[in-house]
Amino acid sequence: MIHCTRFNNVMMLCVVTMCRAVPINDLIYRASQQSDKLHALSTMLTQELVCTYRVHACHTSSLQTPTDKEQALQVSESDLLSLARSLLQAWSDPLVVLSSSTNVLPYSAQSTLSKTIQKMQEHSKDLKDGLDILSSKMGPAAQTITSLPFIETNEIGQDKITKLLSCFRRDSHKIDSFLKVLRCRAANMQPQMC
Repeated sequence: MIHCTRFNNVMMLCVVTMCRAVPINDLIYRASQQSDKLHALSTMLTQELVCTYRVHACHTSSLQTPTDKEQALQVSESDLLSLARSLLQAWSDPLVVLSSSTNVLPYSAQSTLSKTIQKMQEHSKDLKDGLDILSSKMGPAAQTITSLPFIETNEIGQDKITKLLSCFRRDSHKIDSFLKVLRCRAANMQPQMC
């Protein structure tokens, strides 16, 4: 006896009682397909929510950047370098604000965070100087920097510091990814090796 029910006009789910009408491999395959669709939908929803609510919280969100490696591989070397430089430049003022704001944190975290932010500032400056030299060798398109103004608010508490650090982490990951794609191309590696 077979009972069939239609779910979302997508797949027929058949519950087989006392009969072997549908092989187990087919049932597993169908379940896997449905699971894959569920995962794709949840990923799409998560990305939509992040784009709508969280990403706009970062002052660099207006800059159109590749969202994954496949997209980054489609962008020219000059444009990738320009994006990396724009993101890096956009963080010079926020890092100063972060550095001067560590005093609102609990005493135990102040020293460690202050030293780490100072190192981040130093590495950012060194990287900026290096990318400026590199961009001068790559031509005008690589020298373009998109202005991403940072609007400082008077309220700089732990939540604001956490948000800024989260945004910096996101943007530093992008910068790192773009530069790795550039390094890969410079070494004439195949895209799948990047």
